[in-house]
Amino acid sequence: MIAFSRISAIRNCCFRSIQRASPFHSSVPAVDPLISLLNLLELSIETHSLKLIQQSHARAQRLGLAQHPLIAQKLIFSCCQFKRPFDARLVFDSLLVKNTHICNTLLSGYGKNELFVESLELFRDMAGSSILPLPDDFTFSLIFKIIGDSGEVLLGKLVHARSVRNALVLDTVVGNSLMSMYGRYGCFDDSLKVFDEMPLRNVSSWNALISGYGKVNMEDRDDSFLKYKLWDFVKGMQNEGLRFDAFTVSTLLSLCGGGAINDESRKKCGHGRELHSYIVRNGLDSSLGLESDVHLGCCLIDMYSKSGKVDLGRRVFDSLKRKNVFTWTAMINGYVHCAKFDEALFLFREMQWRNGVAPNKVSLVAILPACCSFASLMGGKQIHGFAVRRELNYELSLCNALIDMYSKCGSLNYANRVFEYECINKDAISWSSIISAYGLHGQGQTAVILFDKMLQNGVKPDTTIVVGILSACCRSGLTNDGMRIYDSVVNDYNIKPTVEMCACMVDLFGRSGQLDRALNFIKSMPVEPGPSVWGALLSASELHGNSEMQDLAYKTLIKMEPDNSSNYISLSNLYAASKRWDAVAEVRKVMRERGLRKMPGCSWISINSTTHSFFVADKSHPRSELIYVMLDELVSAMKLTSYDTDSVYSMEVSEQ
Repeated sequence: MIAFSRISAIRNCCFRSIQRASPFHSSVPAVDPLISLLNLLELSIETHSLKLIQQSHARAQRLGLAQHPLIAQKLIFSCCQFKRPFDARLVFDSLLVKNTHICNTLLSGYGKNELFVESLELFRDMAGSSILPLPDDFTFSLIFKIIGDSGEVLLGKLVHARSVRNALVLDTVVGNSLMSMYGRYGCFDDSLKVFDEMPLRNVSSWNALISGYGKVNMEDRDDSFLKYKLWDFVKGMQNEGLRFDAFTVSTLLSLCGGGAINDESRKKCGHGRELHSYIVRNGLDSSLGLESDVHLGCCLIDMYSKSGKVDLGRRVFDSLKRKNVFTWTAMINGYVHCAKFDEALFLFREMQWRNGVAPNKVSLVAILPACCSFASLMGGKQIHGFAVRRELNYELSLCNALIDMYSKCGSLNYANRVFEYECINKDAISWSSIISAYGLHGQGQTAVILFDKMLQNGVKPDTTIVVGILSACCRSGLTNDGMRIYDSVVNDYNIKPTVEMCACMVDLFGRSGQLDRALNFIKSMPVEPGPSVWGALLSASELHGNSEMQDLAYKTLIKMEPDNSSNYISLSNLYAASKRWDAVAEVRKVMRERGLRKMPGCSWISINSTTHSFFVADKSHPRSELIYVMLDELVSAMKLTSYDTDSVYSMEVSEQ
């Protein structure tokens, strides 16, 4: 209420100043109406008041100031800020004289509202019309950014040629925008050529180049030359005596985490810690203001979490001078990424109760996997209810996460309700989530119907959707539907088969008893068969009791994964079942020589909102004695019902 009174007072003061400038108020000292109108327009932008914009426009028309370039430029900018670019165009068309600044303002507004066609038409009019002013360096930097957002690389090259004709490509700002555009397209040679031809380069120039090459690492592309080239540019920037700014550091930090724990990931984490030291030494976390502190803090938390060092990320989080919803979300996401779901849920509650920070849609999407991990349907429902109260339940990313959460928590009905009634603008992820949900719950026929409906709605399948629908066909025994879908996506939609898709097909043939056909499919696969493919054949051969094919699959798996203990254990159990004790001893000997041990299995159950976890031979639970007494009674009852010495021996071998 106080803020509203202040806004009303300022607005009334501006209107009185404008009225006093009128000839009918000659007894009152005149106040410049131009300044008052500009202040009023600034106020309307700050307060997000469309009504005040319209009142200011009407007042400008009445005072004959609508043609003033400053007023017109501010009106165009205001309309674009309120997502009304066509109103901005009406203001633009009403002007008798248009300067470059006004044209650039409208061009920028078109870009922010993603009106790419209108942006290009305006640029074309500026370049070839005698009425509008010629484009300047700022115009070219704007249009390069807009084309980068649109994804039309050919148009970008045509505008590049125009900038060469206008002798503006040598400008540093234009060159930086051009490099950013080429970097987004992956045209690294063109980006580097622009960089080499620039007579003057600043920190932003190096940032544009490093950011473009950094995408090679982010996309996990197998192009080691470009990856090494990136760090050569980092060294070259330092050799020219230029210091990293916050953008440089945040770009490089995003490349220093993730991947399996190996020498390469340790090297990346080492680079990340060096960058952390650079931030502290040069005061980047404080000298650039609180916003920089938050942004770099989020990058550091993300880097440490993806490297498996979430405790270091928590130390960064605790040391931040200011925490907003983004830093809390980054820390929650870090805990989820490292499978520390209890800490993630605790932090999610602490964010709201102790600090009063309201989660946004990203926070809710980040915390939902923690509910999936514990099959906590009640927790997922509470987050869904929070989203409904905040009117966030129609956000596409959150709807997709809710569908996934409900399906993994066993509530297919709720997943379907979110998909049908809350997921208004469905994308490929939405369809993939609901199709996988039905497949996971054994309703393959419904999954196939949904897949066909998706195709009718014009949504093109991707590899994730194909794997989901093929898995659904496998679980439900829909061999003919699976073959039809596989042939359709490969031939009609030109999707190249992946290892995961082929594994599904092998599983599909194997479960239906067509083991020879599954083996022939493996031999004719367009990609190299991986462990998942041979694992599918192994499961099928176990299901149908084909020991020869089991032996072939196990030996192939051991060659592919010589350090995977589960393959040796399974092969040992196979030999034990056929009473080949010498082979069992040989397998166990190989395991001892390699130092392999079977990882203990883990299971959990939720009772009264408390999750109880159990490992093999685990006695850490406070009521473990009673649990083992009950287990002994169950084992005795099972032995009385059916007793098989070979199966018992096999169980004992697998537990060792």
